[in-house]
Amino acid sequence: KPSGITSHDCVDIVRRKLKTKKVGHSGTLDPVATGVLVMLVGKYTKLFDKFVSFDKEYEATLKLGMVTSTGDSEGKVLSEKNISHLNEDQVRDVFKEFVGEREQVPPMVSAIKHQGKRLYELARKGIEVERKSRPIKIYDLKITRISLPEIDFFVHCSKGTYIRRLGEEIGERLGVGGFISYIRRVSLGPFNIKEAIRIEDLNEGSLRDWKF
Repeated sequence: KPSGITSHDCVDIVRRKLKTKKVGHSGTLDPVATGVLVMLVGKYTKLFDKFVSFDKEYEATLKLGMVTSTGDSEGKVLSEKNISHLNEDQVRDVFKEFVGEREQVPPMVSAIKHQGKRLYELARKGIEVERKSRPIKIYDLKITRISLPEIDFFVHCSKGTYIRRLGEEIGERLGVGGFISYIRRVSLGPFNIKEAIRIEDLNEGSLRDWKF
């Protein structure tokens, strides 16, 4: 999936290319996000629950010192803080705290439904509702580059994990806030970015069977 379009936009593109209405995807990627988006076609749309249960891996960049309304670069800046007192050791220590099982409250700008409406639809109207925390697991969380205020990292996580919320939580723990400025899903279960095709190159020859 390229940046700048929604996961549902991808579904519409696949429907047109393959001339079929029976198309779905295996888990929403934000418009700014890129990477692996597994498309389910025909009878495989019935296997949605199995595909969304896969673990996921992401590459992302966290920018410290600024909080936005959406937790990413698309949102309105809500606050800014000086980060000159932070050092790399402090950042690395906080990242280690987030590995393992934990509870996470989904962001308002997520695809979860509340009384039949997607949370992001409510958020666009300025409506915020209470969300229950959900159990998640961070299997691996590695910093790949630090150039404050930016931190590049890799994360291997369970289903239901929101990377933008993880970035916000790390920023909160460091006392300066933060938002995700870049995100790319590099794998979903056995599906890896190295085997992915660009959506503009999709055709019927791209389809493959899948057996659980």
